Amino acid sequence: MLNFNYRIPTEVFFGEGQLKVLGNQIRRYGSKLLLVYGGGSIKKMGLYANVIELLQSADIPFWELSGVEPNPRVTSVRKGIDLCRKNEIDFILAVGGGSTIDCAKIIAAGFYYSSDPWDLMIGKAKIEKALPLGTILTLAATGSEMDPMAVISNPETHQKVGIGHPSLSPVFSILDPTYTFSVPKNQTAAGTADIMSHVFESYFSKTRSAFLQSRLAEGILKTCIRYGPQAMENPEDYEARANLMWASSLAINGLLSYGKERKWTVHPIEHELSAYYDITHGVGLAVLTPHWMEYVLSEQTVDTFKEYGVNVWGLNPQDNAFAAARQAIAKTREFFVSLGLPTSLHEINIPEDKLEVMARAATKSGPLGEFRPVNAEDVLQILRAAL
Repeated sequence: MLNFNYRIPTEVFFGEGQLKVLGNQIRRYGSKLLLVYGGGSIKKMGLYANVIELLQSADIPFWELSGVEPNPRVTSVRKGIDLCRKNEIDFILAVGGGSTIDCAKIIAAGFYYSSDPWDLMIGKAKIEKALPLGTILTLAATGSEMDPMAVISNPETHQKVGIGHPSLSPVFSILDPTYTFSVPKNQTAAGTADIMSHVFESYFSKTRSAFLQSRLAEGILKTCIRYGPQAMENPEDYEARANLMWASSLAINGLLSYGKERKWTVHPIEHELSAYYDITHGVGLAVLTPHWMEYVLSEQTVDTFKEYGVNVWGLNPQDNAFAAARQAIAKTREFFVSLGLPTSLHEINIPEDKLEVMARAATKSGPLGEFRPVNAEDVLQILRAAL
C-alpha cells in the first residue's frame, strides 16, 4: 500500500428529515447566500419551497441562479460569479445533482479570480481559494457532494474539463434519500453507471497491495448491482435509494483511492463525447467501459479482471483467468443493458467523423491511466470498437 494523507472535510447529514439543520449550518459559514439549482424538479417535489422557508425563517438573505445545465456550462458559472460580486455573497448553496454542485464549486472559486473563470479550468490560472459552499443532493451519481472536484463544459471550444482543489469540497452536504424518489428510471440507470465507473477508476490499478481499498470497492459495486435495479423498479424504495446515495459519495471521496496509484482513463475519454455531443455522462460511461475493459485485458491485467469477476459477480475462482475475465466483462455489459443503457455510440447518435479529434483531445496531456496506459491511437481504437 502506498503512503497517503487522509482528509475528507465534508460534514454529512444523512437521512430523511435532515434538512432541518440547514439554517444553523449556513450561519456557521456565511450570512448572504447564492442558491444554485437546475430545472424545475426541486420545485415539483416541494424541496425548493422547503429550502426557501428555512432560509427565510433563519433570516438569511439569498439570491438565485437557476437553470444550470446537465453538463454545466461556463456561461452559468459566469452568471453566478456576477451575482456573488454584485450582492457581496459569502456562501453558496447548491440544490440538485452533480451538475448543479459542480457549477457552484467553480462559482465559489471564480469569485476570487479577477478574470474569466474558464482560465481556472484550462490551467491558465490556479485556484487559490473558494467561497464556502453546502449541498442538498437530489441525484446519486457524481459524488460531487463529498469531493473536491468539478467538471465544466465550454460549448464554444468543445471542451469538458475537470479540476480539483481542496477548497472545492463542500463544508456540509445534506443527503436525504427521499429527495431522489422522483428521479426517473433513465437517470437512475445513468447514475448507477456513473457510480460504478468511479469505482472502476480506482479499482483497476497496478497497486495490488491495497487489499482493504479493493474490498471496499467491490462492496460498492455489489451495492450498485443490487440496488440500481431495485430503485428503478420501485422509485420510492428508501433502502435502495439510501444505499445508492451513500455509494455515490463513497465511490469518489478518496476513500477507495488512498494508498493506490491512480490515473483515470474512461472518464477523460467520455468527457470528449459530452463536450461534442452533450450526452448524459453516465450513459457515455456505460457505453465506453466494457470496450475499455476488453481493450486493456492482457497477461498483465488479467488477474485483476478475474478477481473482479470472482468477488463481484460470483464467478468460479477455479476458472481459467482469461475465461473468467471475459465473463466478468460480459456481465458488466449485460448489467448495463439490463438497466436500459446503450452499448454503442451509434445508439446515442455519435458518428465516426470526430473520433480522431476526440482521441487526440483526450490524450493531449499524455497517455491516460496507469493500469494499462492508453495513447491517442489506443483511445481511437476503443472509440471505434464502441461504434
